[in-house]
Amino acid sequence: MHEYSIAYDLYATARKAALDNQATKVKKIHVDIGKMAMVNPDQVIFLFDTIKEDDPLFAAAELVCTEIDPETRCPCGYAGSEIYVCPKCGALPEVVRGREIVVTNVEIEVAD
Repeated sequence: MHEYSIAYDLYATARKAALDNQATKVKKIHVDIGKMAMVNPDQVIFLFDTIKEDDPLFAAAELVCTEIDPETRCPCGYAGSEIYVCPKCGALPEVVRGREIVVTNVEIEVAD
C-alpha cells in the first residue's frame, strides 16, 4: 500500500513548511495528483487524516486532492491526452504531465 507512504510524505512536507513559517495551525494542504500516478486520492486522504490525529498543529487540517489529467506529446507534433497511441502517427506518445504528486499550497495560521 504505497498510499500510506505518500500520505506520510505529504504530512511531513506540510509539517516542515508549517514549522519553517512559525505556524500555529495548519488549515489546508492542496495536492495535485496525476491520474497516471496510480494513487487513490480517497485512500490518501483517509490515511493522512489517520496520521495527523495526534498532532495538535494539524487538528483541523484538511487535505484537498486535485486529480490532474494526463498530457502527452509525440515527436510528430501531436499534443493532447492520448496515452497509448498517437492519433497522428500511431507511435507511443510521451507522457509529460499526469504522473506527479505535488503539494501546491499549504494554508497556515500564524500568531500575530
